[in-house]
Amino acid sequence: MGIFNSLFGGKKEVKEEKESLPWIPLVSVDQLEEIVDHSKSRTQLIFKHSTTCGISNMVLRMFSDHYTVGEDADLYYLDLHAHRDVSNAVASQFQVLHQSPQLLIIKDGEAAFHASHGAITDADLENYI
Repeated sequence: MGIFNSLFGGKKEVKEEKESLPWIPLVSVDQLEEIVDHSKSRTQLIFKHSTTCGISNMVLRMFSDHYTVGEDADLYYLDLHAHRDVSNAVASQFQVLHQSPQLLIIKDGEAAFHASHGAITDADLENYI
């Protein structure tokens, strides 16, 4: 073990936050129709995440640490860089300006709530579920 490893702890395995919640990967524009249909009977959440943005990573970690809605909603994770076409379709479908990170709550086929950056962690999700 080198001096830097002993000082800074070396490499540690980092568990990705998205694995700690029941995320459904949002990878296809076709899934938006399913989200709209499912939102008529069950709240749908979409978390749009930029994997290269430090702020987005921080907000995702905070969201994952404090998310308490549990079984009352389906939770979708959208990697903006891998699926930019899906991100553009989300903005168009739900008539929200694209931002990152961004959380959308879909009910009855429409965006009942959306927030970006720090406002995501400030939102009282239970009011929308």
